[in-house]
Amino acid sequence: MRPLTTERLVIRNWEPRDAGLFHLINSDDEVMAFFPFRRDRAQADAFLEVLHTRIAEKGFGFAALELRGSGECIGFCGIDETDGIPGLPPGTLEIGWRLAPQFWGKGYATEAARPLLRMAFRELDRAGIVSFAVWNNRRSIAVMERLGMRRDPAGDFDHPRVPDTHPHLKRHVLYRLARADWERAQQA
Repeated sequence: MRPLTTERLVIRNWEPRDAGLFHLINSDDEVMAFFPFRRDRAQADAFLEVLHTRIAEKGFGFAALELRGSGECIGFCGIDETDGIPGLPPGTLEIGWRLAPQFWGKGYATEAARPLLRMAFRELDRAGIVSFAVWNNRRSIAVMERLGMRRDPAGDFDHPRVPDTHPHLKRHVLYRLARADWERAQQA
């Protein structure tokens, strides 16, 4: 993956120096409030390596977000192919993000998502992209809406990887953005 830049961010593949932040965002109760698990350091390091390899091989994935001014890693934003999500064909492209709490509310997720949407539609030539979140994850839903995504209530689903021990996290809302709608918004 070639790094992408925005006014304040660099979107790039993961590096060893990002491991501490990656563990933080995968173990912090506030960040992971809508997930049924927390990763210990070994699990986070192993998953970081998986993400790094996927990006290196495919040219896209859930990538590190770095502040341009300081080089500090603040979380991730990326696009990747989904698998096993009810109602979505394998390979459907999704966009997602996760930031450390001190970087919430500053517009970083929305800022990072914009060039990734351009990559999905222009470079990867996808007709659409999806995003989904637990039904009451207001922060993520707000980002989806700022990106011009529209809710598809018929596509809402119970996430198959959320165990029955966490019923309050099973129901997910589905948002979609068609390339034609994205292109119209670029011309406005």
